Amino acid sequence: MCLVGVVIGLVTCTLHSRFNKVSLPQFLGFFSGSRFVPIISSLAAIVVGAVMTVVWPHFQKLIFGLGGLVDATGYLGTLLYGFILRMLGPLGLHHIFYLPFWTTALGGSEIVNGQLVEGTQRIFFAQLADPNTQQFYAGTARFMSGRFITMMFGLLGACLAMYHTAKPENRKVVAGLLLSAALTSFLTGITEPVEFSFLFVAPVLYVIHAFFDGLAFMVAHILHITIGQTFSGGLIDFLLFGVLQGESKTNWMYVPIVGIPWFFLYYFTFRYLINRFGWLTPGRENVTLVESGQPQSERAAAVIAGLGGKENLEEVDCCATRLRVTVKESSKVDEAALKVTGARGVIIRGNGVQVIYGPHVTIIKNEVEEILS
Repeated sequence: MCLVGVVIGLVTCTLHSRFNKVSLPQFLGFFSGSRFVPIISSLAAIVVGAVMTVVWPHFQKLIFGLGGLVDATGYLGTLLYGFILRMLGPLGLHHIFYLPFWTTALGGSEIVNGQLVEGTQRIFFAQLADPNTQQFYAGTARFMSGRFITMMFGLLGACLAMYHTAKPENRKVVAGLLLSAALTSFLTGITEPVEFSFLFVAPVLYVIHAFFDGLAFMVAHILHITIGQTFSGGLIDFLLFGVLQGESKTNWMYVPIVGIPWFFLYYFTFRYLINRFGWLTPGRENVTLVESGQPQSERAAAVIAGLGGKENLEEVDCCATRLRVTVKESSKVDEAALKVTGARGVIIRGNGVQVIYGPHVTIIKNEVEEILS
């Protein structure tokens, strides 16, 4: 669970700061210094695990309780659903929240082709396979369709606002970063590259973004937009489960009608607040970004240098959007240098470093591994 990972990361970071220079008796000297940290961290993890077995059920009950509140409060509940879903995203807890709506009776039940089907997503795909379906299930409008408004339009406005508020000398480089992030959100509905470009430097913007996302869900509910999805709300799912299914079944035409004003809502809100509070969104940092024009191998070399050099790297891996690296000394990591290579953000927890690049991160990982080998 991502929340436990966050707790373990914080505990490990604290223990590393406290014990990385500890000196043990001579016969245990091999385990002194940084080698002692994994030992004490393992013991701490046992304690954290024991505590979480007591704490987590109550936390899970709270999330399920919020789900019941959403289900019982109509349009306001739909807004609350979208807001909570987006706020839980950075912690990785959003799956716990939305899956009961998608796969259980909490998301509704419907007779489809003579069979009882429960859960919004399961109902949608059952109706998709039924040639007699005239209109998709109303729960789809509550728990799915609002994403398309935010992911295909709203966040594009946020990207344009961040481009226009960047320093003039940085705009050329920032344009490439934000364009790729915007296209990723628009096409696939993967929003991390955009969101992590402002989440840590301007958390208030993220809260506003979450509120706007909740509003988008509410508007989709009111307009009865019933477009389903596999996992997210990008153009691919919009075409497959919206446009190709027909306007009469999905009311898909409302998405661009609402989406265009949503683009400007995000744009003017982000632009005003960034300028008003001086938040250091991409291109506003106190460094000048340089467009290197280097081949990928040279970019990988720059990534390695930004991580403190070959000798500082212990393990390199990646997930869908982040380069995940274990380093010997986190103090050697140069965040500014990594951002020049195209990183949207850098997260350091103890000796663990996550560099957010977007869906092309696997290419960077492979290039880095080639140089290291």
